[in-house]
Amino acid sequence: AMEKSYTSMFLLLVAIISCALAKDVGKKEAKETTAKPKLPQTLSRGWGDQLIWTQTYEEALFRSKHSNKPLMIIHHLDECPHSQALKKAFAEHKDIQKLAEKFILLNLVYETTDKNLSPDGQYVPRILFIDPSLTVRADITGRYSNRLYAYEPSDISLLYSNMQKALKLMKTEL
Repeated sequence: AMEKSYTSMFLLLVAIISCALAKDVGKKEAKETTAKPKLPQTLSRGWGDQLIWTQTYEEALFRSKHSNKPLMIIHHLDECPHSQALKKAFAEHKDIQKLAEKFILLNLVYETTDKNLSPDGQYVPRILFIDPSLTVRADITGRYSNRLYAYEPSDISLLYSNMQKALKLMKTEL
């Protein structure tokens, strides 16, 4: 009798879980059909679709070290208006897009556990340059003393010259 009640309880639990899962799947499908069609998300996340982006921080470090190219990491958030404005300026700037081809590129919408990537805090947007010796370039910064690696759309020419500086330092130091 005890075994029979355990079996009944188990089957009831399985039935409840199955129903709950089926309901969630139904909700997801309904959401997908009612939402406006979304373009497939690429690793560029809108920062430059023709550029080659790395998927993870680890992959980016590996590629930088082995290709002897500097790494440019862009921290941003989809719902941040400052990130969106900088992304637009970055993507539309032809010279930056051209110069970016000489970098290993990574854009992150989440924080890494590497404290070196938030030397002065976890704000967005922030852009850091890392050389192939895997050193964060603290000497390549934006114009704000309180957020060293922050850039705004109006700072796009500074960002461009910082990208040039990152490439130039590579040639003279390595």
